[in-house]
Amino acid sequence: MRKLLLLTFCALFLAGNSYANTNEEGESGSNLPRMVSLRSNLINARSGPGARYPIEWVYMQKGAPVEIIAEYELWRKIEDWQGSQSWVHKSMLSGARTAKVISSGENNLYAKPDDKSKIIARIEDEVIGEVERCPDKSDFCLLNFSGFKGWILRSHLFGVYPKEVIN
Repeated sequence: MRKLLLLTFCALFLAGNSYANTNEEGESGSNLPRMVSLRSNLINARSGPGARYPIEWVYMQKGAPVEIIAEYELWRKIEDWQGSQSWVHKSMLSGARTAKVISSGENNLYAKPDDKSKIIARIEDEVIGEVERCPDKSDFCLLNFSGFKGWILRSHLFGVYPKEVIN
């Protein structure tokens, strides 16, 4: 009997907390997971979904891309480019699409979506750009890095999915 009660409690707990499992659609009705960006230069990353949970660290890079992996009421569980997971209030996130260069060293920014085209700039790792387009069946995305607009390999980016189409 005790085991049955324990199993029932666990099932009810998991069913009542949407952050306990990640479905294709979150509480907000939006798809999970999905990419967004940080809205501010100072964002508290908490250990759980609420202000009562301790702050684990503070994000200090406005516009940095993060992935929402779970939702609970007004809180979003995010994963950053380093694989760290935390909870932030949804008001601290923006739907603006950005990408962070994650391959080390200098990365070529091309005039066309072709690694044989003219190199128009070299972008250092951890620089953030605004995503403008990621065409279907292309290994490249068009990004704007503070006025330097060009094509970069999507495999060098965190903030876009491997086969995602952005128009």
